[in-house]
Amino acid sequence: MPYDREKALAYAQMWALSRNPAYGNFDHMGGDCTNFVSQCLFAGAGVMDFSSPVYGWYYLSLSDRAPAWTGVNYLWNYLLRKNRPGPIGHPTTIQRALPGDAVLLSDETDTLYHAMLLVTPYPDIHVAAHTRDVWMKSLSDYTFHRAHFFHVDGVME
Repeated sequence: MPYDREKALAYAQMWALSRNPAYGNFDHMGGDCTNFVSQCLFAGAGVMDFSSPVYGWYYLSLSDRAPAWTGVNYLWNYLLRKNRPGPIGHPTTIQRALPGDAVLLSDETDTLYHAMLLVTPYPDIHVAAHTRDVWMKSLSDYTFHRAHFFHVDGVME
């Protein structure tokens, strides 16, 4: 089924500078960035993956959530898996990424450390993110070794 980029972006705009009380705030537990991106992806996909408490992608409460919902490395690994419920797609280039896609930043060792939602496409890329809450922040304002882009092709139920 299709991924609704407009819903993902509308959600991002609504909650980029505040917190949705339906979800926990992870600012003091390593950061809220991946939680925010997962919320945006869910807004566009409408499907969570309850298949496994370890390998799924879901949020029910602070104490009942999958690691991929709130951990940047876990989210990337989850998105790369095939044949699972939720947003499906593939890694892509900066030039082919579209608004509503995920952007993850890594350091010199290629360790992922920050997740964002793409708001405007190449060449003038802007993002939305939590932890340091931003809406329409230029990607060029960030310091990073590499940006990883995940293009959402659709949604598997």
